[in-house]
Amino acid sequence: MSGPVSMQPGEVFVHPLSYVRAERGWTYQDLVTVIARRVGNMARRREKAWRWEHWGVVPDRDTQLALAAELGVSPETVHARPWPGWLPVGDPIRVDFSWDQTGSRLALNHALEKAMMDRRGFVRLTGMSLTAFATDWLNVEPARLTSVLGGGQIGEEFVEQIEASLPRLHTLQGSHGGQYVRKLLDAELGMVTGVLEKSSYSEAIARRLHTLAAELGQLAGFASFDTGLHSAAQRYWVAAVHSAQAAGDRAVGADILKSMALQCRDVGDFPGSLTLARAAYEGAGKVTPRIASVLAMRLAWAHASVGEKAEAHRFLGIADTQFGRGTSANDPRWIRWFDEGEFHNHVATCQLDLGDPRRAELHLDKARNAYAPTRRRDYVGYLTKHAHVQNDLGNADHAADLLHQGVPLIEQAPSKRNVGKLLAVRDRLPDDTRRSDLDQRLSTLTG
Repeated sequence: MSGPVSMQPGEVFVHPLSYVRAERGWTYQDLVTVIARRVGNMARRREKAWRWEHWGVVPDRDTQLALAAELGVSPETVHARPWPGWLPVGDPIRVDFSWDQTGSRLALNHALEKAMMDRRGFVRLTGMSLTAFATDWLNVEPARLTSVLGGGQIGEEFVEQIEASLPRLHTLQGSHGGQYVRKLLDAELGMVTGVLEKSSYSEAIARRLHTLAAELGQLAGFASFDTGLHSAAQRYWVAAVHSAQAAGDRAVGADILKSMALQCRDVGDFPGSLTLARAAYEGAGKVTPRIASVLAMRLAWAHASVGEKAEAHRFLGIADTQFGRGTSANDPRWIRWFDEGEFHNHVATCQLDLGDPRRAELHLDKARNAYAPTRRRDYVGYLTKHAHVQNDLGNADHAADLLHQGVPLIEQAPSKRNVGKLLAVRDRLPDDTRRSDLDQRLSTLTG
């Protein structure tokens, strides 16, 4: 057998099986060899294992049971958890923190200890655990914040300085991608967590510190999600939801849950996306029209993803009504990105899911000029969506041109999520399109 698999910088465990192989130092050939020893009649071709890991091919039952025996997993577990859910993939993501100041600090420390080292590019919090987390947040009563007596006194000046840095961090992520910014966000979150643990501050400052931790955790989670590190994103987001709850800020908590819903949608967990989006919408409390609009929009997406068209249209109508009420002077800083351009871009996404590319095109036309040149990451999302629409309308060459435009922008603002979006649209292009030229350019992104 080979020695432990060493990961290259930035490499991600793309599938639970890739994590299992790395833990045991197995190459693809090693994997099929150990299975063949138990099955007997299995062809020992490494390509089989590669397809399990990269193409979503599901091994047959005998192969799974042979691998389970090698890994010390019982047949009962294999039968109870469909592939690849039974594979042993390291420590779970904790969600058992209390919904108060103490639980918030513990959740933050847990995320800071684990997230930066977590290279798993698949979600760990799924199914009943995900539902229980959303339900707990939806039903929990706010805990009373108290002043803290620890080390040096922290006052408004420190908090104001960190608050002032948040727009800059958000802009950096949009212009350079999550890969470059996540370490900076982790460091900022670590500083705020350290202050929460070791300083003295009033009840009012405690509230602002926990809100800061929630917003930084939200950004760090999205940066990890953007980089393809799904487990790390969930770690940050769980901690951020706890911090928002400790601050008594249900709107921030709802905003984080809607990001978790987007992640579920991206990885194909549509029921999980609906659970989280519904919890976010129902549990946000009294919010400004813009926040109400984006939460209704995310719930419309979730209903569209599971084929519930009537509900999707209903919540699209709610989103439109709320957005039409205008912006509020009381809008928090974290929702200001959701401007008119983003509203129409979001509607287009839902219309695509509903199978209506013509309506999607109308809204994309309204969103066309919404993106500043520095918002490279977001503009790539717009381009791939526009390409999707054009291909569905029979304009494959135009779609290919739009994808071409996205390549240099991803090179400037690396985003594994955007690469995935671009490849998904590329695979929809007909064979007679200029795909070879496009594939040559895409090779610079995928290696």
